[in-house]
Amino acid sequence: MREYEQEVREQYEIEIKSTRRTRGAFFCVGNADTEVFLMKETLASEKRAALLYLTLNRLEKTGKLKVDAPVFSRDGKLIVAARDGTRYMMKKWYSGRECDMKKEQELLLAAEKLGILHTHLKWQEPTAGELETLLCKYAVRSEDAAVSESGAVSENAATPGNGAVSEKKEKEPVLQQQFPEEEFQVRPPAARSPLDEMLRHNREMKKVRSFIRKRVVKNEFEALYLKHFEAMYEKACAITAAMEQSGCMQIYEKNVAENRMMHGDYNYHNILILPGDTAITNFEHMRIGIQVQDLYYFLRKAMEKYRWKQKLGVGIIRAYERQRRLEPGEWEYLGLQLAYPEKFWKTAGSYCRSNKAWLPEKSVEKLELAVNQEEEKTNFLKTIFGIHL
Repeated sequence: MREYEQEVREQYEIEIKSTRRTRGAFFCVGNADTEVFLMKETLASEKRAALLYLTLNRLEKTGKLKVDAPVFSRDGKLIVAARDGTRYMMKKWYSGRECDMKKEQELLLAAEKLGILHTHLKWQEPTAGELETLLCKYAVRSEDAAVSESGAVSENAATPGNGAVSEKKEKEPVLQQQFPEEEFQVRPPAARSPLDEMLRHNREMKKVRSFIRKRVVKNEFEALYLKHFEAMYEKACAITAAMEQSGCMQIYEKNVAENRMMHGDYNYHNILILPGDTAITNFEHMRIGIQVQDLYYFLRKAMEKYRWKQKLGVGIIRAYERQRRLEPGEWEYLGLQLAYPEKFWKTAGSYCRSNKAWLPEKSVEKLELAVNQEEEKTNFLKTIFGIHL
């Protein structure tokens, strides 16, 4: 740990026994081996950090979830900047390991834990007590408070002759926020509607095709993309039309109206397997939206890894439903999202944003995988969801 990173760590009222570097973060162990923290680089705003603090502390209080709640510094900050400008957030952490995608049982455990998370993950405006905690943490003593503490007489203090009982009463410190109250209000953003998202993806797929067509010499990736574009794009448009005619927009509107929230990045990297339990981490992409989007993302990643193994796919959905039953509209939404050629779109977009002078072999492999698994995915969707492509 470099000197200025050490200075950041020292701004927290935490006794650290040892540290070690991990991806963009420092794993910190306290005097008691059970006290574990993660000091992580962050781009989050103060408002976003406050939102994470509120939401994750609420989840912890249910007693059913272990999450990585942020920790305040001595100065009441959730984000601390180092001398080089790098911003850090200290979070509660756990001694465990990432969920292993090669172990089916751990995938089922993670799906069930997601059902528990969705049962409790719902936005509510801060209570008076929660808001007071945040305001006090962020507040600094004003000059009036300094005068009061130096012995000045309070306006409300009892004086001879006014009939009040004379007693020494200490004036409470006046709290002054570090930023205006209207900016302090926290509320998670809402996700785009599923229809808007699919339409955007369709446009981007066409843009990639236009870009590749203009290139005089086509590399392996570009030739493969053009070869399969028509079939994939036709499928994407058909699924978008089905989404528009379905009840999925009503599901979206209902979830937003009820302030239901999703993790936003529920994958094996953000699931820690602990002795006898599981922790969910990295809620930075948390937002209001269709909760089952988390299940779709987790399920798609697992199915791509296991080549759309139907038994495992059903097992993951059932594990989730042991804690939270899917509504009929959510079931339809899950099937349509899985049917969309997401990996084909995503791989093409990543390629377009990359350095074209060097073609990563991984990009070609991912595009080939997206194409080669279509038949297996089609059978999966037909059997499990009754979707015929």
